[in-house]
Amino acid sequence: MNHTNIIRALKRVPETKLRLIALAREAVKEDGALDIEKLTFNMAELQTAIKEAQVYAEGTHKAVSCLITLNRSSS
Repeated sequence: MNHTNIIRALKRVPETKLRLIALAREAVKEDGALDIEKLTFNMAELQTAIKEAQVYAEGTHKAVSCLITLNRSSS
């Protein structure tokens, strides 16, 4: 697989909007501190969002590892 094909494949990967980011934005107070009460109230949703982000990070790590391997094998 050449670099053009890899770039083309990566461009087809859909954008991912992690719920964890949205929850963090929603829990920021005016002074920039996190609203712990709000996060505690949404704990179940927060835990689900954390798991989602962890799965996404693992998948991203695997993809990067594959790209590194491909790059090394083509050099």
